[in-house]
Amino acid sequence: MTDPTPAVRDRILTLPPSGLPAYVYDLTALSGHAAAVRATLPERVELYYAAKANPEPELLAALAPHVDGFEVSSGGELAHVAKAVPGRPLAFGGPGKTPEELTAALERGTDRFHVESAHELRMLAGLAEQHAPDRRTGVLVRVNLPVQDGSLAGSALAMGGRPTPFGLDPAQAAPLIRALADGAHPQLELLGVHAHLASGLEAPEQLAVAGTIVDWAVGLGAGVTEVTVGGGMSVDYADPEHRFDWASYGRGLARLTAAHPELTLRIEPGRALTAYCGWYATEVLDVKRSHGEDFAVVRGGTHHLRTPATKGHDQPCSLLPLEDWPHPWPRPTAEGDRVTLAGQLCTPKDVLAREVPAPGLRAGDRVAFSLAGAYAWNISHHDFLMHPRPGFHFVGEAR
Repeated sequence: MTDPTPAVRDRILTLPPSGLPAYVYDLTALSGHAAAVRATLPERVELYYAAKANPEPELLAALAPHVDGFEVSSGGELAHVAKAVPGRPLAFGGPGKTPEELTAALERGTDRFHVESAHELRMLAGLAEQHAPDRRTGVLVRVNLPVQDGSLAGSALAMGGRPTPFGLDPAQAAPLIRALADGAHPQLELLGVHAHLASGLEAPEQLAVAGTIVDWAVGLGAGVTEVTVGGGMSVDYADPEHRFDWASYGRGLARLTAAHPELTLRIEPGRALTAYCGWYATEVLDVKRSHGEDFAVVRGGTHHLRTPATKGHDQPCSLLPLEDWPHPWPRPTAEGDRVTLAGQLCTPKDVLAREVPAPGLRAGDRVAFSLAGAYAWNISHHDFLMHPRPGFHFVGEAR
């Protein structure tokens, strides 16, 4: 949805100007969405949350009852998530893991490692012998599979199916997996195959990619019992009412697990779980006209909400007019029907949304940018120009 939930709207309208900008998250909406997603998935499909999308502890805690575990991609994320939701299964992925990170993960008893290269596997084996000698450490080998049927054509961001720094090519991965299965590294236990090839895919493309990954993994004949098919479910910023078809995706995964009863499948969505529960709220500071176009300058900007600048889109938003104008000087007001919403940074790239229908928009009015629950604050360049950081508010209750 574009409009804030009633609880979020009430919080935005009651914050003083000094309390803006602010991120406002609806925990009731988040837990309800996560529960609905979980209900669409068959029993032998595990749901892990990719913490990189938004690692706020309150969101992790709200998700915890509805997910089977969490995927982390650095030593910092691992420590953070382990503290926020102690005792939950963790899968440690991402390229370029350091010896220090692997050691910390081993000492924490991390459940699974997504191994990105032959070097990383050798390093993990050596460290496991030193720091986890009393158990076998679970490993999934990340593979960069080519996809020939056009399944990745609509992806917003491709991490596989082409030359990338992620995972191993099939010709490299297959002998490594077979060697693991044959006990080449006694401290390591082969669990299966991991692949995350693209982001921004709809359900039919996601299912096609999942089928390709499973077929390749089963074809190895190496005793693979787990296959992680990644995340990347689409979130449409241009049409926020359009949602990923979780029901058809779940039915497709059910067919896939029925065909392979020996396998546990795992998905790792991030953005598609949390994007819809967060809003970035701010205040219009000034309205001006330039070369025939209206611009509104708001508190904050893309140093708080980098998503529109990074992805090149207009962030969906709702306008919340305020009648109160406590100042003695005239109140700037838009002359036209459309206004471009820009931030406070000294760069023309600091634009949150262009040509927003906003007749009569005035300084002092509030704006709530939706779909701000993922890849928003945590990927932004916070310290540029040293503006104050936003507030963080959590409304509703996790269920």
